[in-house]
Amino acid sequence: MIRQFERINLRDRNSFRVEQRAARLAEFETADDLRQLFAGGIPARWAVLGGGNNILFTRDYEGLLLTPVSRRIELLADDGGGVLLRVDAGVEWDDLAAYAVERGWWGIENLSLIPGRVGAAPVQNIGAYGCEAKDVIERVHLYEVVSGRERILDRAACGFGYRESIFKHELRGRVVITAVEVRLSHRPQPKLGYGDVEREVAARGGATLRNIREAVCAIRRAKLPDPAVTGNAGSFFKNPVVDRAAAERLLAQHPDMPHYATEDPGRVKLAAGWLIDRAGLKGKVEGRVGVHDRQALVLVNRGGATGAEVLAFARRVQDEVAARFGVAIDTEVNIW
Repeated sequence: MIRQFERINLRDRNSFRVEQRAARLAEFETADDLRQLFAGGIPARWAVLGGGNNILFTRDYEGLLLTPVSRRIELLADDGGGVLLRVDAGVEWDDLAAYAVERGWWGIENLSLIPGRVGAAPVQNIGAYGCEAKDVIERVHLYEVVSGRERILDRAACGFGYRESIFKHELRGRVVITAVEVRLSHRPQPKLGYGDVEREVAARGGATLRNIREAVCAIRRAKLPDPAVTGNAGSFFKNPVVDRAAAERLLAQHPDMPHYATEDPGRVKLAAGWLIDRAGLKGKVEGRVGVHDRQALVLVNRGGATGAEVLAFARRVQDEVAARFGVAIDTEVNIW
């Protein structure tokens, strides 16, 4: 079923709560709905808007926005070791995490309480606390806009990287994700590599699925503002990856600087939140925008800010971090 809106206010469809409009928005359920929507021709400008949790609108969207709303979760297989699920793009990611934990399926408990819909998970390769979506995604179901065909990409073809995928590059503006196949395990496989997660889990009695989910939810609620109360898009910046020599120079000056190994031994991941904090920006406020006082990665709309104001403030944060540390931090949020 298709529902269409014209000149719709997007304030309640983006987590920054900025006031922008879309010329047209269509909610869809199936690939056949998409064929119907594009039957009269492909608009000059179109994009997919799921939960609006990783987007900053800086102007009105003069085109067609597509929002998936189907929320089916189908069990495709259970081989004794684990399960394979087909999850529609419109399912809320945290609903899927809760669904899995309730059934004793391991794999996405560390990704609990991440806002957004399942269709967005492979685009951004969402991640938290040592886990990423790519760890469980088997296949991604697509609708090709030009050909009108349905395709399935396996994990290897998705080009997954740190907050990266083929959907942000080669396939951007060419396909719509309609569903994701996810493989989860019956066997316990706790990942407690982050100290705060390990402590919270231990305080709850040990590494059960439910304890890990509850621990992650508690940590996120303590550190991150609720977008229903304070406009934000979660982590606004990516953790930068620098060459080892640059990391060693910084560590010589700042021995307590968090740093993490990557798959490339010549590259080191740094913590953008730490860099922002040490640049003196945590809790900084300018007009209607600020850096969250408990998590420096998060920018907040303090009430009535425009997307342009948020973006201008973000650029100043980037400039100050670069001036202080010589490190460029890129945005994780998509700027529209």
